[in-house]
Amino acid sequence: MNRKTLLLTIVLAAAPAIGSGASVYKWTDANGVTHFGDRQPTGQSAEQVNVRAGTSRNPPAQRQSAQEQLEALESEQAAQQQRQKESAVEEARRKQREANCSTARANLGIIESNARIRVEENGESRYLSPEEIEQQRQQFQRIADENCGAEE
Repeated sequence: MNRKTLLLTIVLAAAPAIGSGASVYKWTDANGVTHFGDRQPTGQSAEQVNVRAGTSRNPPAQRQSAQEQLEALESEQAAQQQRQKESAVEEARRKQREANCSTARANLGIIESNARIRVEENGESRYLSPEEIEQQRQQFQRIADENCGAEE
């Protein structure tokens, strides 16, 4: 037991010397106010205080304030909402392309299977001329080419 006590006393006596070398003193003045300082006061007894230097998990350069953390979180949420919005727009575009492709192919099938095509304009029915039919066929072929192929 004496060896342990002796070892503990030596370690405690050497601990302030091993520290950073800066000492902090604590004393109480005549009015009962406690003071702390880096110099021992003259004419009064002072107690040397053991000060521990704490370390942080994050280095100071990487530490963020609460406001910076909040701004980063809001920025990430806004970016995520933007990505979701863009994916919804892309999905709507894809569905519209599929519908355009289907309609254009159906119209091409009708044009190719019928020699005469009747349209109604201003409440009156009439047949398309061969030139108008060819023009419509080219238009539907262009729409099919634009919407049925791979998206650009």
